[in-house]
Amino acid sequence: MKIETFELGPIETNAYLISDKESAILIDAPHGAWECIKKKGIIPQALILTHGHWDHIADAWRFQEAGIPIYAHSGDQGWIEDPGPMNAMLPPQLHFPGVKIDHLVKQGDILKFLGSSFEVRHVPGHAPGNIILYNNSEKVAFVGDVIFSGSVGRYDLPGGDPNVLRESIRSQIYSLPDQTVLYSGHGPTTTVGKEKSSNPFVRA
Repeated sequence: MKIETFELGPIETNAYLISDKESAILIDAPHGAWECIKKKGIIPQALILTHGHWDHIADAWRFQEAGIPIYAHSGDQGWIEDPGPMNAMLPPQLHFPGVKIDHLVKQGDILKFLGSSFEVRHVPGHAPGNIILYNNSEKVAFVGDVIFSGSVGRYDLPGGDPNVLRESIRSQIYSLPDQTVLYSGHGPTTTVGKEKSSNPFVRA
């Protein structure tokens, strides 16, 4: 399994292209993601949105227009299908249409891609519909904006809650094996073990 990171859009949001020799999936679609993927000549079999904040979904409509199915949690369905309420947070030049979620996912779902299994875990607190995707065979998790290297996601935005966020991290991320590599929505990778021992916001 190959993992490529693209740092895109006005606030350097990470998109992750996961591929093998035959197929690929994309996690999150910041502004510029469509051009990056098109240049590589790859058509992902799915776009999975970790949550519905504007910087993670700005190019989702381009993938939907190309017939690529979109997966997301119902907690952020309103923002994903109608991003208008987020307009006040957007850079002046960036506006985009909403998209229909083709497949709603929930806690405990197992998604089968690339000949492997990805477990969905629901981790609200930063956004109501934030999910992580955990692949046990590779010991990797794609966590959106729930946790970062040495930090956690904002909880002062609509739908955020610091107590819910801390509980999500402890129950859904810190319960993963310590060696699990965490691919966050911004910044570098980290590991479960490192964050359990040193994250100043949420200790194990």
